[in-house]
Amino acid sequence: MTSTFLIAGLLVLALATLVDLVFGVRNIVGRLAPHLLCAAAAVLLLLAGLGGTFGIFGASTSAPPRVGLDDWLAFGNAGLTLDSLSGMFLTIASAVAIPIALVFASWSRSTERLRRRGLGALHALTLAMVAVIITADNAFVFYFAWEGLTVLFYLLAGFARHRQGRARASVLTIGFSKTGGAALLLGLLLLATNTHSYHLADFASVHSGLVHGAAYALMLLAFAVKVGLAPVHTWMPEGYAAAPGPARALMAGVAALVGFYGMWRTLDLLGAPPLWLIIVVLLLGGFTALLGIAHTTVQQDLRRVVAYSSVENAGLIVTGFGVALVGAAAHLPALQAAGLLAATLQAIAHAVAKSALFSATATFEVSQGTTALDDMRGLGRRMPYSGTAFGIGALTLAGLPPTAGFVSEWFLLEALMQQFRLSGLGYRLPMAIAGALVALTAGFAAVAFVRVLGLVVLGGGDNPEKAGQSDSGPAGRVGLVLLAAGCLVLAALTPLEIQLISHGLDVMVPASVTAQASGAGWVLGPVFAKFSVLSPSWLAIELPSAVIVVVLLAWWASGGRLFRVRRVPAWRSATGGVSGEDRYTAFGYANPARRVLASVLLTQSRVQHLEHIPSHARTEIDPQISEHPTARLGYTVDVVELVDRFGYRPLIKPVRALATAATRLQSGRLDAYLTYMLIALLALLAVVTAMS
Repeated sequence: MTSTFLIAGLLVLALATLVDLVFGVRNIVGRLAPHLLCAAAAVLLLLAGLGGTFGIFGASTSAPPRVGLDDWLAFGNAGLTLDSLSGMFLTIASAVAIPIALVFASWSRSTERLRRRGLGALHALTLAMVAVIITADNAFVFYFAWEGLTVLFYLLAGFARHRQGRARASVLTIGFSKTGGAALLLGLLLLATNTHSYHLADFASVHSGLVHGAAYALMLLAFAVKVGLAPVHTWMPEGYAAAPGPARALMAGVAALVGFYGMWRTLDLLGAPPLWLIIVVLLLGGFTALLGIAHTTVQQDLRRVVAYSSVENAGLIVTGFGVALVGAAAHLPALQAAGLLAATLQAIAHAVAKSALFSATATFEVSQGTTALDDMRGLGRRMPYSGTAFGIGALTLAGLPPTAGFVSEWFLLEALMQQFRLSGLGYRLPMAIAGALVALTAGFAAVAFVRVLGLVVLGGGDNPEKAGQSDSGPAGRVGLVLLAAGCLVLAALTPLEIQLISHGLDVMVPASVTAQASGAGWVLGPVFAKFSVLSPSWLAIELPSAVIVVVLLAWWASGGRLFRVRRVPAWRSATGGVSGEDRYTAFGYANPARRVLASVLLTQSRVQHLEHIPSHARTEIDPQISEHPTARLGYTVDVVELVDRFGYRPLIKPVRALATAATRLQSGRLDAYLTYMLIALLALLAVVTAMS
C-alpha cells in the first residue's frame, strides 16, 4: 500500500504537468487545476512517507517498501525505496507542500501577471524530483533527479525573465547548482568505482581512507550548495527573490530539504568523516548563520530579508549536523542523536516558517505591487490572514516561544553544550566556537525579525486607502492558516514530533536513544538524562494564560477603562501613531546592527554632495531637501557581501582569461571536439581509477 501511495502521487504530479501544458492560464481550470492536483499528490506522498517511517499501510521496517526500476534502466539494482529516513523526509516535505499548493492556487487565480503557461508544470515537476531524490536507492537515479531539480530551479528563478535582474539570478542559480552537481557526480563516481556498484546501500562498504574522505567532502559540498552554506550561498538570495510568488516557498521550504536529506544519508552510508572535515562543517555552519542573519538585518526588500534568513537557518541546521558528525567520530551515539535531533527539528521549523513567510510575502506583493519594506508599512493589519501567518513565521525564525523555532534552537544550543563530554581539543574547540556563533546569531535574529514585524505587521501606513486591501483567496487562506498553525502546533506537540524523528533516524541511531529526549512524557531533554529540561507543551498553555491574567488584572486596576481610547498629543518619536520624518524607517532601524556588524558587512558610510552619489548606492537623503532646495548633501551607506567581494570577484579576471584562451580551441571541426571529449573522459577515468 505504501508503494501504491508513492506511485499514485507521482502519477498525479504527471497529470498536473499535463494539465498545465494543455490548458495554460487562459481559463480558471488552467490556473487552479495544476496546483490543486499538486496538493492532492502531496497528500498521497505524505501517506507514503508515513508508511515508510512507521511501517504502516502494510509496510515492514525490515523490508522497506520499494518501487522497482530494474527493468527500465541498465544500471543494475535500481528503484525508489522508502526506508525510515526517506519516509521521514518525504513526510516533512509533503506536509509542507500541501499548504504551499493551496496558496499557489489562490495566487495563480488572483495575480494578473501570470500570462503564460508553465508555472504549474514547474510546481509539479519540482515536487516529483524531490520525491525521487528522497526515495532513490541508485546513484544514477539520484543524480538524474538532482540535476532535474537544478534545471527546475533555473527555470523558476528566470520564469519572469522580462523583469529586471531575473536573467542574472537564474544564471547565478544554475551556475552554483551545476558546480554542486559536478561535485556530486565526482563523489558518486569515486564510490561506485570503489564498490563496483551503483546501489547506494553498497557504498557503506567504503572504509576510511583517501577515497572515503574525498567522496565525503565532494558530496557535502554538493549538498551545501543546495542548502546555501557559505561560501556557496550567494546564489540563494538572488534566486529565491527572483522566483515568482509562492514558488519561493516551494524552493526554500520543500526543495531545499533534499540538501539536508543528502547530508543525513551520507552520514548513514559513510559513517564518520575525517576530523578536518568535521571541523570545517562546524565552523562553516556557525559562520553561515552569523553571515546570514547579518544580511537579513539590513536588507530593505522583504523578499531578500526572507531569502537571507534561509542562509542563516541553513547554518543553524548544518551546525547541528556537525555535532552529529562529532558524535559519530567519537563513538558517542547519544551525542550523535542529540545533534541529528536538533538539526532535524530546526529543519522542520525552518521549512514551515519559511513557507509561511514566503507565502505571505507573495500575497503582499500581489496586493501592494512591491516588496520594499518602507512601502509595506502596516500591510499585515489590512490583510489579517497573510499578516498573521507572516507574524507567526517571523516569531518562529526569531526563536521565540511558544513557536517551533524556540524549541529547535533550544535543542541546538543544548547539543552544542555537550562538548564537555569529549576528551579531544580537536572536537571541543570547534564546538565551542560554533556555539558562540549560534548564540550571537540568535540574538541578532530577534533584532532582524522585530524590524519586519514592526514595519509590516504592527506599523501604520501613511495612506491606507492607497494600499491594496485584498487578502488571499479561500484556498490561500486555508494554506496560510495551516502554515501559521504548524509553527505553533509543532511546538506544543514536540514529544510527538520527536517520536517521528526517532523513527526516521533509526537507520543511524537506535530509536530508543533519540526517544530519550521525550522520556519524561511532555517534559523534554536533550537526549542526555539529568542535564536540562523543557516543556514547550506546558509553555503553550502557560504563556496565553499569563497574558489573560495580566490583561484581567490591568482591566481591574484601571476600573474598566483599560480599553478606552484617549486622545493626547503624540510624542514625536518612533512610537505607534507617529508619522512623518520622526518615525523609524527600515533603513534607520537597522542602522545600529549595521554598525555593530560592520566587520561582517564591511559597512561603509559617508556624507557627500548629491551629484557625487551613484544611483545604485543605498541612500538616505536629507529630508529637508524638499523644503530647502539649496541643500545638496546626502548620506550613503553600503554593505558588502563578504564572500562575494573577497572570494568570487578576484576570480573574475582569471576566469575570463581562461575562457578567452579556451575560445582558441573552438576550431569548428567535429573531429577536434570529439578528441577533446575523449581526452577529458580519459583524464577523468584516470583520476577516479587512481583514487580507487
